[in-house]
Amino acid sequence: MGAAMRRIHVGNALSAFGLGFTVPYLYVYVAQVRGLGSVTAGLVLAVFAVAALIVLPFAGRAIVRRGPLPVLLVALVTAALGALSLGLSASAGTVLLSAAALGAGQAVMQPALATMIVDCSTTETRSRAFAMQFFLQNLGLGVGGLIGGHLVDTTSASSFTLLFAIEAAMFLVLVAVMATVRVPRAPRIEEAPGQTGGGSWKQLLGNRAMVQLCVLGFVLFFACYGQFESGLSAYGVEAAGISTSALGTALAANTLMIVIAQFAVLKFVERRKRSRVIASVGLIWAVAWAVAGYAGLGHGSQTMATAAFISTYALFGLGEAMLSPTLAPLVADLAPTGLAGQYNSAFALVKQLALAIGPAVGGPLGASLHAPYVVAFLLFSLGITVLAVRLGRQLTDVQNQPSLARSRVVTQGGAPADAVVAAEA
Repeated sequence: MGAAMRRIHVGNALSAFGLGFTVPYLYVYVAQVRGLGSVTAGLVLAVFAVAALIVLPFAGRAIVRRGPLPVLLVALVTAALGALSLGLSASAGTVLLSAAALGAGQAVMQPALATMIVDCSTTETRSRAFAMQFFLQNLGLGVGGLIGGHLVDTTSASSFTLLFAIEAAMFLVLVAVMATVRVPRAPRIEEAPGQTGGGSWKQLLGNRAMVQLCVLGFVLFFACYGQFESGLSAYGVEAAGISTSALGTALAANTLMIVIAQFAVLKFVERRKRSRVIASVGLIWAVAWAVAGYAGLGHGSQTMATAAFISTYALFGLGEAMLSPTLAPLVADLAPTGLAGQYNSAFALVKQLALAIGPAVGGPLGASLHAPYVVAFLLFSLGITVLAVRLGRQLTDVQNQPSLARSRVVTQGGAPADAVVAAEA
């Protein structure tokens, strides 16, 4: 890693640490500590999603025109102001406005940081760079949540004010760190005559591989991340009789699996076709949902049900570890020169849509219709496998398996590259 990439990874860790500090406690803070009720607390969570959906289409264009670093710095300052204001807010109006600022800033950070990783990496190093990003994000979230949980006191609003102030400070520290990054200059949209904002979106929508990847991404995030803290947890409590402490253990097992497996699976993933890696994740998650079905519908002992439920979250973590060096680099490789920011923002927008719709659909299903819930999401997971296989047909050989590019470079001046590729196939 160069100095720029090291700073970017520090930035990812710090931003995740700040988020882990507050996100798990937002509902309690708004509903109970500030006494604004469950409806306002639910609206705060909805505002996060809505703010992200509003700003992301504009963020992609801004990243393309201005570069990812200026956009990131604006997003960090906005998020810091939103976090500090949220910690001081006592009325529903100010809480919602603060949540909108915080949610918008957080949403823009993702594609900006992803584009910086793209600009500071090569096709050969990109998978490892994104794997490191995912590893540090999960580590930061876990550590932040653990420390934040020991600082909060539901009887004291000042403890939450301290929590949000620390989060704001993390974002401002990140501003100082990222301001020192020297990102290699990537082509900007002004350097591509004839490409207007509408034209670049039309170009993106005309890219069949990217459109298929967005559809696949929606199903991935809807069937996994969109269920973690809503449908799957509701199903575990209602159908499997899982205690809150066991639910916390399951979430910890998910993070632990990612931390342990991330770099263990990296070499395996790097040498395989990306479409096949994603297809295998669908099969792993189908097994996870089958195990969840046993936990809630298998009529076994409570100990076995709890063990099965924890295993479900661990299996999801294994799939996540396989996806982190696969999805984001694929988005970057599909983007034309100078448009990585727009493609990253479009994919982030798809993710936010899935995360907004997933809990709304999965929560009621998981709480009341137990068997249909498990069957439906098992089928969604198998659908991931089907969509991944179809996506593979739209990708070039190097887009699907970047390791082939290294083989072609090695064979320059020697045997024809096509012969080497054919031999590897």
